[in-house]
Amino acid sequence: MKFTPNKINFFLLIKLPSAYIAGVRMKSLTEKEATVKVRHRWINQNPYKSLYWAVQGMASELTTGILLMKQIDKTNAKISMLVTGLKGSFSKKAKGKITFICLEGDKIKQAVEKTIKTGEWEVLTLTSEGFNEANEKVSTFEYEWSIRARK
Repeated sequence: MKFTPNKINFFLLIKLPSAYIAGVRMKSLTEKEATVKVRHRWINQNPYKSLYWAVQGMASELTTGILLMKQIDKTNAKISMLVTGLKGSFSKKAKGKITFICLEGDKIKQAVEKTIKTGEWEVLTLTSEGFNEANEKVSTFEYEWSIRARK
């Protein structure tokens, strides 16, 4: 798969329809960073009239997972990937357009290269932060990903 925002958004529609219906959309993707946006709407709100935490989780996980998928795809190696842990913290009500960003492409590249070389499990913690339109942090998610090259 070519990793462009439009192709990834189509992938969401086909493979992760709940994220697509909730309004999660890939905005940009490079080797080092991924940006996903989601707007608070009626369909993705909690009873307190802000963005439901699970929708924030879908958007933030996408930023980490797509960077990992893109790096794996570049290697042409068969690599298993699995979320093995999650930690989230919330600092402000998520209202309006929320932007999640992960800036850890270099860390991912090193872990992928290491598992290809050793064939052993590599565990890496990737962080995605969510910001509102005033650039105030609303949440931080840390995902523990386990990856291993298959022989």
